[in-house]
Amino acid sequence: MKKKYAWIAAVVVLLLILVDQILKFWVKTHLAVGQTVPLLGQWFNLHFVENEGMAFGISFGQQIGKFLLSLVRIVLVGLLCWYFAVFVKRGKMDGVVLTIFCLVIAGAIGNIIDSMFYGIFFTESNFLQVAEWSPGHGYAPFFFGKVVDMFYLKLFPIPEKFPLWGGSWFFPAIFNFADACITVGIFLAIIFNKRIFSDLEKKSEENVATEAEDASVVSE
Repeated sequence: MKKKYAWIAAVVVLLLILVDQILKFWVKTHLAVGQTVPLLGQWFNLHFVENEGMAFGISFGQQIGKFLLSLVRIVLVGLLCWYFAVFVKRGKMDGVVLTIFCLVIAGAIGNIIDSMFYGIFFTESNFLQVAEWSPGHGYAPFFFGKVVDMFYLKLFPIPEKFPLWGGSWFFPAIFNFADACITVGIFLAIIFNKRIFSDLEKKSEENVATEAEDASVVSE
């Protein structure tokens, strides 16, 4: 059963990463920055932008911030993989928890790939030209590539008086498939938090009880 969960997780994560990278590759090699392709009427579009920061185009410092963010993502993926292994070993894994881990891990890796390799393998994208696949003739060194975003929801306009986002559309952020995976995974983790954190709470309670017993023995 343990190997079964590991194989399922590996296959699902690889498939999600593959979908993410296929979408990004197509957008990168077919659209110029800022170009829009309607998908469903006017409210759901492909709109190609690139960012150097976190999910949904949020920036995090300059080059050093980008480098540190990439390292944090790698460490986070490592911790999630370790935590996944702990869940499987303790027999705590089920379909919901498996889905949560797969979504978050795949999403994080998808954006890590952009940051690590896109600068090496693609020529630069801008408002006038479409990037080309050109290994070794890229626009940035290893670890400093830009993340490709493309999904733009224009469900309804936000009133001008609304703080921060007034005058734009809901949802104002432009995101990619990896961002969506992470968001859905976190949303599910919040909903089913007891399945994920109950074991940690139980462990904490056991440690408190053990410490109390030890203290009582010492006082006697």
